This record gives sequence, C-alpha cells and structure tokens, in this order.
Amino acid sequence: MMVNLIPSIKQSCLRCGKKALITDTEAGEIFCGGCGFVLSEKLQESGPEWRSFSDGEINRVRTGVGTSLAIHDQGLSTVINLTNRDATGKPLSSFMKKTLKRLRTWDSRSQSEPIDMNFRQAFNELYRLKDKLALSDSVVEKGAYIYRKALNKKLVRGRSISAMMGSALYAACREVETPRTLKDIAEVMNIKKRDLATYYRLLVKELDLKMPVVDSVQNVARIASKIGLSEKTKRYAIEILRKSEENKISAGKNPMSLAATALYISSVKNGENHTQKDLAEAASVTEVTIRNRSKGLLELLKN
Repeated sequence: MMVNLIPSIKQSCLRCGKKALITDTEAGEIFCGGCGFVLSEKLQESGPEWRSFSDGEINRVRTGVGTSLAIHDQGLSTVINLTNRDATGKPLSSFMKKTLKRLRTWDSRSQSEPIDMNFRQAFNELYRLKDKLALSDSVVEKGAYIYRKALNKKLVRGRSISAMMGSALYAACREVETPRTLKDIAEVMNIKKRDLATYYRLLVKELDLKMPVVDSVQNVARIASKIGLSEKTKRYAIEILRKSEENKISAGKNPMSLAATALYISSVKNGENHTQKDLAEAASVTEVTIRNRSKGLLELLKN
C-alpha cells in the first residue's frame, strides 16, 4: 500500500490532537499517524485525469482519449459498449438488447454526416503525414486547426481534401518553425508541388495567416546530417548565416540554398571534402544556385 505523508496539512487529529496526518492514496483516506483515527474517507484524486492501472487484466483507463482538434469529433463522442450485460455482469433482457441495438444504430448514423466523413479522411491523412515526416503533436494540432478554419470558410469545397490537408500542414510547420518544405510534403503525399503551393497561397490569403520568415539556420542540421558534416562545420556555417542576416543579404533568398551554401563554404574552410553537388542534392537545390549564393557570402566574409 502506498502511503504518503502530507506535511502541508495543518489540521490536528480530532481524537489525540497530533498533526501527524497521513494520506492513503489507495484507499482515498486521511488518517492520524498516532492513533489511527480516520479524518476523511472520500479523498478526491487531484492528479491528472489520464491514468492507467497496470495491475488489471486490461488497460483500465479512468477517462477516454484526451480532446484533440486532430480527431474528427475532437474526442468528445461516446461509444456504446457491445457487451449485452449490465454493470453487475448480469445479461440484459431481450427488450433492453433491442433498445441498445437501436441506440447503436442511431449513434453510428449520427457520425456519418458529410462534415464528419470529411474530417475522418483529412485527419487520417494528417496522421499518416505525421509518421512519415516525424512531426510533433503541436504541428499536428496546428494543422488540424487551420484545416478546420478552411472547412468553415468552405475553401475545401471542389478541391482535393488531401492536398488541402497537406497545405494546411505546411502552414502549420511554418508557424511552429518546423523545417519541412513543400517538396517534402509533396513527395510523401504523391501530389504535385505546384498544387500544394496553390492551396497554401489560398489559405494564407483567405484565412489571413501571418507566416513568419523561415530561418535558414534551422536547415543547417538537417542538411549536415544527410552528408555527415562535423559539428565544427555546422557551427561555422551558422556564424556565416547570422552575419548574412545582420547585413540583410539573406532577404528574399531561399533558406535551403543559403544553408547549403554556408555549409559548403564552412566545409571547404575546415578541410572536409564535399562538393557542391553533394550539398545541392542534400538540400534539393541546384549547383548553380549554390555558386550564385557563394559569391555574396564570400564577399561578406572578406569584409
């Protein structure tokens, strides 16, 4: 039995007058440690609601799944149990069985509205993208929120649900500052990058989204890990990018190309043999782009 002492309780025992009160978290009681007098028999659990017990045959969860915008009903719906037994384990009467069967039918029909079916398809795609792109829960929640706003404004009507979900997820990545490109999402979803870009611009315009400028420093670790660059090379590349931001050279430039160029310059200085082609393939840009960006960054380093 787990017994925890609560030193913050200043109440004295009603029988012996001592203040050695002990809380029994298993029985839900507060009793005196001196004489054993029980002061309270109905102690409320103040911990988190999501909790499971490992000593049972099944996972006895106190509550259902937590609420989430990435669930079609936000996790607020209930499920009628399929077992035709009451709380004591006794079988139900034939009348109650028919009543429950009818209730289950209406419960399933109530969840078959067009908007629910739309959310089911979109959020199934969202969770698939989460696994493929290794996204955090905050990005998923933000993407679901943007998609719900788009559906409320009737922007999804007549357009691909998957493509709209992908563009909403890209907008969420931009807002949460998670380095994922349109090309990454397009390759995973097998959708043209041009279509995702069109839907993304539509979301930004119609929903009045304020997108932050992408920081090229966030892409350094991603590109460096693909070709195995050292930590010293990455740190120097970040210094180059910081200087370019201070001198406003990076304004209007592709963040991926800037990060790849800074890594190329840094690798050359530190004696790591990596060509422009290696960096271009890792960053999904062209070698010409890296050469053009190198001119401006090298001039900055000379000054």
